[in-house]
Amino acid sequence: MELRVLGRTGIQVAPLGLGTMVLGAWGNTDHDECSRIVNRALDAGLNFVDTADVYAFGESEEIVGKAIAGRRDEVVLATKFHNGMPGPDGEFDPNRRGNSRRWIRRAVEDSLRRLDTDHIDLYQVHRPDPMTDVSETIDALTDLVREGKLLAWGTSTFPAEELVETCWAADRRGVAAPHTEQPPYSIFCRAIERDVLPTCRRHGIGVIVWSPLSGGWLTGKYSRTTPPPSDSRAATNPDHFDGDNDDKFDAVERLGVIADDAGLTLTQLALGFTLAHPDVDVALIGPRTEAQLDDLLTARDVVLSDDVLDAIDEVVAPGTDLNPADRGWTPPSLDRTFRRRGGAR
Repeated sequence: MELRVLGRTGIQVAPLGLGTMVLGAWGNTDHDECSRIVNRALDAGLNFVDTADVYAFGESEEIVGKAIAGRRDEVVLATKFHNGMPGPDGEFDPNRRGNSRRWIRRAVEDSLRRLDTDHIDLYQVHRPDPMTDVSETIDALTDLVREGKLLAWGTSTFPAEELVETCWAADRRGVAAPHTEQPPYSIFCRAIERDVLPTCRRHGIGVIVWSPLSGGWLTGKYSRTTPPPSDSRAATNPDHFDGDNDDKFDAVERLGVIADDAGLTLTQLALGFTLAHPDVDVALIGPRTEAQLDDLLTARDVVLSDDVLDAIDEVVAPGTDLNPADRGWTPPSLDRTFRRRGGAR
């Protein structure tokens, strides 16, 4: 598989990476099959594996750690922190979350233990934290890089203005800015083309995109006339699925025609689209089963022609989202209470 350099890190990665959110209680609870999925992906040439502490509250990290035992040097291993994690008693402490130095120091040790490794190749800030000065976060991550526990650090789902502020803060401190950003990106979610991707290009930030299939919409498995499959995310996580979005149903029908004319499946068209953008280094796929992995791997060599890319632009215009909620993070400043009453100072 063709390799790409991840931002300015010098690390070479395959353009398809393995996302592991659905390995564990949030998807596939068969740990043996999950291990086979990870290893089949590695055997197929995918060397970037992405997880997070919050995925099934640590279970995904444990699955990944066991799966790559004996193959650690083959893997560019990435995980994340920020979201609330339960303590030993199962309770959620308000300080067991966020981007503070206090939580980062604890979270990284927990992730290292679950992953059964002495270092993390890429440690990512899962979301912005308006309650924490970004300089505090940068200092804590820089210390961990100097200690050898991290090789690089990045962000996930940061708006362009947050990325710029983070880069400025790092520059003022004379330390490395984020090496990567992991935003949502698909045919249905293209707003980052306006600001995040140009910002990453300007600052030399590598780009790893999540949800290139828009939560399953771009596999073609959802229909207006039939209920979603019982094991699909639309059925298991309906609060995170906009199943009544007519614009998406219309777009899927038009994209299906484009895919057929190009001799591709809709999945291949969708993954080929994300990988065609020159600023994208890695697109994450998140198979729940071995069969899904095999299907997704058929897209690894797809190259879309200019005519096909132009046809996609006619369905969803560049820089637009069919559902703004797909961006993955809404600034607290847009909360109605904050806007109407001024919020906390």
